Amino acid sequence: MVTQSVAPPAQLHYLGKHSWGGTRSELPQTSIREVARRAGVSVGTVSNVLNRPDLVAEATRDRVRAAIEELGFVRNESARRLRRGPDRTAGEFGDQPRRAFGIVVEDLTNPYASDVARGAEAALNEAGHDALWLSSDHSSAKERRSLELLEEQRAAGVLIIPVGLDPTDISRLRAAGMSVVLIDRDSSDACTARVDHVAGGETAARHLLSLGLERIVFVTGIPEPQPCVDRRDGAARKIVEAGFAKPRTLVQDALSPTEGQAAAHAVIAMSPRPDGVFCANDLLAIGLINELTRLGVRVPEDIAVIGYDDIELAASAAVPLTTIRQPRRALGWEAAELALAEMGEGRSHQHRQVVQRPDLVIRESA
Repeated sequence: MVTQSVAPPAQLHYLGKHSWGGTRSELPQTSIREVARRAGVSVGTVSNVLNRPDLVAEATRDRVRAAIEELGFVRNESARRLRRGPDRTAGEFGDQPRRAFGIVVEDLTNPYASDVARGAEAALNEAGHDALWLSSDHSSAKERRSLELLEEQRAAGVLIIPVGLDPTDISRLRAAGMSVVLIDRDSSDACTARVDHVAGGETAARHLLSLGLERIVFVTGIPEPQPCVDRRDGAARKIVEAGFAKPRTLVQDALSPTEGQAAAHAVIAMSPRPDGVFCANDLLAIGLINELTRLGVRVPEDIAVIGYDDIELAASAAVPLTTIRQPRRALGWEAAELALAEMGEGRSHQHRQVVQRPDLVIRESA
């Protein structure tokens, strides 16, 4: 995995109010010192705003960005590349230029997301390329900054579990010469690699119904990504088809073990008490099982629990977790292959959609 470091002060092109008839490469050039003077900060602070904005206080970031906007500056990445030297080659992979691809996920602390990123990185490495991992933290603003960074760094492409990405963003990235692949989302505007989560929800509900359970609750969290919505919809459809009422949905503040613990208290307070719980992901399910066990509720005798993802921790919960297994690393690998194909095919490229089906993994919790 390639980590980011504070870059040296970037050179900038002046794109201000003066009329200029030449190309961008012919525009007058200057340093970021003028931006620093206008914003009343150091050059190093401007460099951090451009490269590591999380290190700079929000008010200072706003002041620097206002100065950049007022002066009409953009970063001159080509100048920095000239100082750094030509692109490295892929070494044992031949003379093909070694490129970097961005992998942008919602939350790198989530084992599901990190496993997808590992799968993508493995495929990119095998092809002689590198991966830059970035997290949007469920923020469309941070996602946008990450994509801007990848554009500035002339990344070859981006593989993204999107938060706020729209067709206009995709078109802009592609116009900048980047391949774009959406992970775990459906779209006609880009290549996609996803899992059939509706089918996964149906599988989970079918299993709980096969155990004779009738009072099933779905536990999810906010922000609720589309895959979790699909799981909920698939489960609800299967339960209604079986002749039962649409299951209740319990919404927590996050898709985390802590919120799973909180959900356990809400579940046992329901009347009538549920006999089955389907959690939108394994982190919720593990927290819920551990707390139910602590409270003296038997799993699965009193309440059966099923999760989704089959992360590594699923088998080591207080009661080993029955779950729906996603092919996480395979999903990342497929996404990387789509990105590499788009890069190689150029204008002849046609978008492709890869859909994988999840599997039921039965353990003790259900």
